[in-house]
Amino acid sequence: MLKRLSLIAMAAMLAVSMAYADQSKGKVIIPVNKTTPTSGKQMFTNYCAPCHGVDAKGRGPVATALKTQPVDLTELSKLNHGKFPDTHIVTVLQFGAEIPSHGSVEMPVWGPILGKMNQSNPQDKLLRVSNLSRYLETLQVK
Repeated sequence: MLKRLSLIAMAAMLAVSMAYADQSKGKVIIPVNKTTPTSGKQMFTNYCAPCHGVDAKGRGPVATALKTQPVDLTELSKLNHGKFPDTHIVTVLQFGAEIPSHGSVEMPVWGPILGKMNQSNPQDKLLRVSNLSRYLETLQVK
């Protein structure tokens, strides 16, 4: 029992030290699992929540490792005079944004991986962007 507990503790320490080493290099590794393009909520939870948080307020578990804190996505309409900026959101999701925390214009940080997912069906990307944008619209504060 003690041997097993020691092994678990060593594995945990190794994982923590590896995560710390990755953060010190400015890299954040987020595992990407393929989701259905029809569920904006599922895509947000899997792809966006690590940085933006499940509540979309910009306080995800890896937010502290980023150069710039993620945007509070629940206030997009409020900051746009009460209108959801759907055209801007679609543009950012498709083409990226100059956001220092991402390290490049690719949005999200793992854009190349998601891009490969969409190569088999070009309509898949448009469906994903549309449904994710619609889901973000439902999160807006009143």
